[in-house]
Amino acid sequence: MRLALFGPPGAGKGTQSTFLRDTFGLRAISTGNIIRKAIREGHELGPTLDAHIKDGGLVPDEIVQDLAKSSIVRHNFDQFVLDGFPRTLSQAKWLNDFLEAYKVPLQMVIFLAVPDEVVIERLSQRRIHKLTCEPYHLLYHPPPADVDPSLIIQRKDDRPEAIRFRLETYKKVTEPVERFYEDKGLLTKISGLGSNTEIQKRILENLNPSLEYQIA
Repeated sequence: MRLALFGPPGAGKGTQSTFLRDTFGLRAISTGNIIRKAIREGHELGPTLDAHIKDGGLVPDEIVQDLAKSSIVRHNFDQFVLDGFPRTLSQAKWLNDFLEAYKVPLQMVIFLAVPDEVVIERLSQRRIHKLTCEPYHLLYHPPPADVDPSLIIQRKDDRPEAIRFRLETYKKVTEPVERFYEDKGLLTKISGLGSNTEIQKRILENLNPSLEYQIA
């Protein structure tokens, strides 16, 4: 199974990629988490990556593509769900050509649709575990009481001014990716509103029946 999760920032891609990983035994590939890990561990590109994230902008295509390529190859080109990649039309075309060259194209792109006002509310209340990247929400999914509070942080790109910029960037740069996969017949739109259980039920109900999979 080769899937991609797509949608605006705060749509719940990370949460649902974890669900798909645990349900079907997939590898969840999040370029965002890979980038944040590189910054945290002092990678040579760390300062450049950190600057892009701090401004709420997108990391250059070439860097993100290299990160995605390494992860896909490491996972033998199969049994993965891409979380938040591709984010630009250039990335989508590159990914299509890269996977087609190995005869392992994406089988389905799940689009999580969420209105702007919900995105702003979600992201402004989101917190991340500094070491594990586990996401939390201060109202709906707060960190467990036994977790060291100093490890729970707000991402720089989850601050209000960065959220607004990210949404503007999404509409200008990322929406063409939606049309790209729609034209290929790969896109399935699912409402990202409601409880996790409701969203997960919609995902399961809308999985392409041609996919071969089994519950992990």
